[in-house]
Amino acid sequence: MNNKDIIVKRLPKDPGPAAWHQILPPAPEYPMLVDDKTVDWAIVGGGFAGMAAARRLAQLCPGESIALLEARRLAEGPGGRNSGFMIDLPHELTSDNYAGARDHDLQQIRLNRAAIDYAREIARELGMGREVFDPCGKMTASASAKGNAHIESYRQHLESLGEPYKIWNARELQQWTGTDFYQQGIFTPGAVMIQPAAFLRLTAQGISDRVQIYENSPVLRIEQGAEHTLHSRHGRIRAKRVILAVNGHIQSFGFFPRQVLHVFTYASMTRRLTEAEVVALGGVPDWGILPADPVGTTVRRVSDCMGSGDRIVIRNHVSLNQDLEARESNMQRAARLQDVSFARRFPMLKGVAMEHRWGGRLCLTMNSVPAFGEVEERIWSACAQNGLGTVKGTLSGMMAAEIATGQQSPLLNDFLAHHKPQKLVPEPFLSLGGNLTMRFKEWQAGADL
Repeated sequence: MNNKDIIVKRLPKDPGPAAWHQILPPAPEYPMLVDDKTVDWAIVGGGFAGMAAARRLAQLCPGESIALLEARRLAEGPGGRNSGFMIDLPHELTSDNYAGARDHDLQQIRLNRAAIDYAREIARELGMGREVFDPCGKMTASASAKGNAHIESYRQHLESLGEPYKIWNARELQQWTGTDFYQQGIFTPGAVMIQPAAFLRLTAQGISDRVQIYENSPVLRIEQGAEHTLHSRHGRIRAKRVILAVNGHIQSFGFFPRQVLHVFTYASMTRRLTEAEVVALGGVPDWGILPADPVGTTVRRVSDCMGSGDRIVIRNHVSLNQDLEARESNMQRAARLQDVSFARRFPMLKGVAMEHRWGGRLCLTMNSVPAFGEVEERIWSACAQNGLGTVKGTLSGMMAAEIATGQQSPLLNDFLAHHKPQKLVPEPFLSLGGNLTMRFKEWQAGADL
């Protein structure tokens, strides 16, 4: 047994508010860890991976005690900062059109759909409405000849996978969105759009009778032993087994050195639209568009969810920040880009201000594999979601619970059939090269940004 302490080197810093969380009514509060507790299982992280792991453990080990520790309020971390797409199809952010090798993509589709089915089960069990969990499919759209070429390439790949799709023309897209900005789209039916903060909050409420949830309780040190002791600021948890569901923050615990990339994405959300502005915009109340170019602009229109009002979300700009802290210059550049992107798409909404601007962390590996497995005795990692935190986070949490409890299944075998994360080039070459590449790709995206 390795008896050394695991010292957490840093805590991540996410810029701006978690807007999906901010626009909802006040959430139920869970206590801070302030004394000593002993449990069978401790889960670190309250995002999609942590929630999935907690619920799956409660299913597999009904008589055992489970604690979940979140460093801040639930849904204020990366889980409440993403765009809310649960995507079943290939979505490789490092490719030109999201596609990968055929056999790999078929395997990923099976895994992604298992995770979506698990989330669907949660939504059905807890009575989540379509404003929280909407199985509406996914639209990828282009605004340029280059984007159209990406769509055609993606269409051919879907044909090779035997996946259904529908091509939309500019008129159909305008009737759907209200804007004439887009030239062509490709619709696939298997994805789900969620209000990510609402989904996490409701999931937490659904498991709170079986799982002890602690907010504002970052884990700062893990003392290994027959029972691992997790130290927070004001209390300790002793647990026989630990699941680390912290995505890129896993590196702060000393695991996967020089193997994960810390990428920040940025978004802006408008104030509530007035009734007159909703009429001027037209289109349907809820929709989302992913860009044909992976570094282009993602757009969502969301109607009222738990009193949040009708709003538009614009997401673009990415930066590599290996110290887990975005720069103010990143936020400023993102704000400029997003204001231009919004104005080009929605001239009929001139004067509508952005109420929230924020950044959130992704964790990528060079070969798009998870940082997963038993990293110390009875300590498992369920990390590195490679840009699909809602789906791959859910999947990693499920699989961590299953492997840690000795389960066997074809799904787990599929998930484990991956390589280890590749080593990264050393600094400063990594950050310089990574950020230059991202800026070049943003420039290349052209009209789709």
